[in-house]
Amino acid sequence: VQLQASGGGLVQAGGPLRLSCAVSGRTSSSYAIGWFRQAPGKEREFVAAITWNRAWSASNTLYEDSMKGRFTISRDNAKNTVYLQMNSLKPEDTAMYYCAFRYSGLAARSSDAYNSWGHGTQVTVSS
Repeated sequence: VQLQASGGGLVQAGGPLRLSCAVSGRTSSSYAIGWFRQAPGKEREFVAAITWNRAWSASNTLYEDSMKGRFTISRDNAKNTVYLQMNSLKPEDTAMYYCAFRYSGLAARSSDAYNSWGHGTQVTVSS
């Protein structure tokens, strides 16, 4: 599985930004896509995840509590793309954002649970 994250950039505080994660390759019938971020000098942290169960055509989401309400994760199965809509951005949201793939229909907060990673996309929020 290959992942390509895009959509990062420079945005003013309070503004929105939408990240995309294009998924290609052979996925499983159930899998999860997670977004993580890492700021300079800090550990990588979980942002949000979305699952897909092909048999049930069902999807679930999981958010880091501090980002719930500002960030929304969604998917477009026809485009094999997962989105992270970020609103009301703050300077502390500045980080490299990564998307990751997990061969499981269960979302996870731990980066160790994910099997494949894409290159990150930089988000910079100016004050």
